[in-house]
Parts: sequence; structure tokens; C-alpha cells
Amino acid sequence: MCESCGGSAGVNDSDPRGRGVSRRTLLAGTGLGLGLGLLGLGLPAAQAATLRNGAWCNPALGYFPNGGHFGAPRGGGSHAGQDITNSTGTAVYAAAGGTVIRRGWGGGLPARTGNAIVISHGNGQYTYYGHLNAYRVSLNQRVSAGQRIGDMGATGNVTGPHLHFETHSGGLGAVVNPVSFMAARGVDLGGGWSSIDPDARGQRVRAIQYLLNQRGYGLQIDGWLGPTSTGAVKNFQSGNGLVADGQVGPKTWPKIIYSLRQGANGNHVRALQTALNKRSAGLVVDGDFGSVTNTAVRNFQSVNRLVVDGLAGAVTWRALVG
Repeated sequence: MCESCGGSAGVNDSDPRGRGVSRRTLLAGTGLGLGLGLLGLGLPAAQAATLRNGAWCNPALGYFPNGGHFGAPRGGGSHAGQDITNSTGTAVYAAAGGTVIRRGWGGGLPARTGNAIVISHGNGQYTYYGHLNAYRVSLNQRVSAGQRIGDMGATGNVTGPHLHFETHSGGLGAVVNPVSFMAARGVDLGGGWSSIDPDARGQRVRAIQYLLNQRGYGLQIDGWLGPTSTGAVKNFQSGNGLVADGQVGPKTWPKIIYSLRQGANGNHVRALQTALNKRSAGLVVDGDFGSVTNTAVRNFQSVNRLVVDGLAGAVTWRALVG
């Protein structure tokens, strides 16, 4: 984890360019971070729900190391982000759409070290990705949510490879707890299933629509979880013993997905291809799980340190839609 990953020192926002397994806390799939995060933010349920709109996603897969949490004592200050540990080369993705405003040592922020990227998402919101082994985007580049922007590494003052992830709200330098911030936006930073609410938009919604169409719902694939698509989700939930709230979250995702491998064909494969494209796969969405899609699945599994077997099962789906 970070030996020195910055405190909460302020930054002038007017110039935006100015390992051990025994130590780990496995959070993937538990939903623990999500529930605690919403409580930590203190948001009313209705207000929190409006933020789970599909615009945000998990920046990296891994585990939370001991002492790598937000606010932990660090070098006379406090830890400004959340560490996510995995091996060097693990994929790092943009947590939301925006513009790369800094790309360099420490991201140009005080008390940070290592190769880093800062993305501006508008409305005073920024994300920081530290200790990268490699960059995959350029300065001033526009990026989309889920686009691969770098590789996890151990550059700077660290004890091992990990992503140091920060969220800033209200201006660059106004750090907030990343686990709570992302949880309020439907993302379990610990690696669990995402939560997508009615009226959400984006690629994951397209995937949901394709998955429902595989079951005969006949939805328009428009990427909007509007009244018709929400009604279909509720109908599916009712038929599968779930609370019919229209939210595709940790209870609904495992039931709505299909376990797929090479040779499959249909709308469920289109859903998989759409989810892979959100993670920079660049596939033609044709519903054919042929050799090209098989390679894309295996590549995704490899760069996220999953079992590389070409099977798009629950573990791979959870990482794709997280």
C-alpha cells in the first residue's frame, strides 16, 4: 500500500492543470462497502437513489489492504484515498466520463508520488488514479466511463503494486471518502455488483435490455431504463421472487445474467458484447460468441486477474458491470 499517499491539503481549483494475502480484506461480492458507504454519506434514500444512474463504474479490481483506507494516519496527515491492491499491469478504468486534466508524477497534487492521472467530471468532481505502471490515455483526452486509462503499478513511495484512488467533490483538493462516494453512485468499490436505478442510461442499461430481450420482452435497445424497461425489470423481479423495485442491483444481476461461452448466439451474447465494449473491447455487437468475442472475454479476464477460461460466468459478469 501507499507509504505516503497524500493528505487533504487544498489545491487551487482555478488552474486544473497547475501484498500479502494474510493482510487482505476481501470485499468483492459482499455488498458491504455499498451499504456502509450510503450510511457514511448520510444521504436520504431518495437523494442517494438519484445518483445510481449508471454514470459511474468501478476503476479497478482487487482487495482493500490493511491500513489503505481513507483517513488512515499517513506521514503526519491522513490517507486521502482508498487503496485497491492487485498485481502490476491490472487494468485501471475511468470511474466516469470526463477529461484527463493532469497526467504526471503525483498528478501535480501535494504529498502524492508515482505516475498519476486526474480526471475532471464536471460540477466540481474529480477522480485521481495513483502509482500507475503505464498510461493509456493522453493529457486533455476525453474519456468515457469504463475506458481503460492505465495499468496498476508500484511507482512512487509504496510497499507494493496497487491503485491509489481518490474522489474529490466541490473542487480539486476537496477529498471525500471514495467508498462512500462511489457507493452512493451505485458502485461497490470492493468489487461487488453495481446498482442501476430506474431512469439510468448507458451501456449497462443496454446490456440489461438485451438480457431481458433474450427472455422475450421485446424492448427497444436505447440505453434508457425508462418506464417500459423499468416495467420489464419489475416483471422479471416478480417472476423470480425478488422485490419488484426496478433496480438492477446485487439481487437482480445474478439472476438476469447468463453463463456464456464460445458457440452461444443471441441477445444474451449481445449483452455480453455491450458490457465488454464499456471496458474498451471494441466488438461488433452481433450476438455471435465466436473467436473474436472469446478473445475479448479472455483478455478482459487476464487484465483483471481473473481465471482465464473464456467462460462469461457470474465472476466475469460482476467485474464487467461493476
